[in-house]
Amino acid sequence: MISTRHAGYFALPLAIAAMIGCGGAPAGVASDARAPASPAAGAQMDGAATESAPAPPPQPGMSEKSASISGNAPRTSERPATEPPVDNRPGLGTEWGETRSSHISSAPFNRADASPFAMASLFYNDEQGSRAMASLTGFRQFSQGSVDVGNGIATMSLKDTDTGRFLSGFEATSKDYVVGTEGERYTIVLESHVPARLEVVVSVDGLDVLDGKNASFAKRGYIIEPNSSIEIDGFRQSMDEVAAFKFGSVRNSYAEQKHGDTRNVGVIGVALFNETGTNPLSWTRGEVQRRLDANPFPGQFATPPR
Repeated sequence: MISTRHAGYFALPLAIAAMIGCGGAPAGVASDARAPASPAAGAQMDGAATESAPAPPPQPGMSEKSASISGNAPRTSERPATEPPVDNRPGLGTEWGETRSSHISSAPFNRADASPFAMASLFYNDEQGSRAMASLTGFRQFSQGSVDVGNGIATMSLKDTDTGRFLSGFEATSKDYVVGTEGERYTIVLESHVPARLEVVVSVDGLDVLDGKNASFAKRGYIIEPNSSIEIDGFRQSMDEVAAFKFGSVRNSYAEQKHGDTRNVGVIGVALFNETGTNPLSWTRGEVQRRLDANPFPGQFATPPR
């Protein structure tokens, strides 16, 4: 179970478009229960209208019309001409998993700027797809798929829900990948390494994890307390529940089942925002290490006379 706070709007590292009303306005940020976090998406402050929580993909027997009535646009059969048929696409996508208890609350967070100061992407695929990508130049394997965000200001990794182990991965052509297995449930772990609060907007397969719609920098995200971490375990359905992240086929992914769009399947994005009055860029790992290595008595030994 997770108890987290979230900010009023959520955003993702896709395009810096539609950054409406983010800078300076109070926001409610969501937080995870496992660690200090921020307000969840969907809660807009100061009496503004709230965004709807993500709805599950249409179930067998549910008409397109009933799905639309519940606040979700009906799926369209039209696809970009360059996108291959979903049934023919190999590899993993993220499905809408079982409902889990995950409590969040709202908290104010004034963004210092409308655009994020740091972004990162983490790609995922199954073993066969990973082998294909690993054939690219610049391949380097690592035991834990951890990605630096903002030059070490924060890190992002994926954890197997059942075993508690972090997923392994590799780097190829300057991109970071993790290897998953169909049917495996995972959480997104974000850890801050700076003494200041951060707001993080997260997307899975191009969809905001708070409202299940196209991710955008104009939306709000989760708050990470200073030098703390949060664990995001699914698409948020309400202030108390999420639908678990579950690796599955592209055809059964939430992006396909709900929106009929699989162009962004296979990537997880994170965008960091700092709070007004703070400058996390000045507290990188390098600066912290320089502080720890500071010598109070640099002249410990006598030197010979000239």
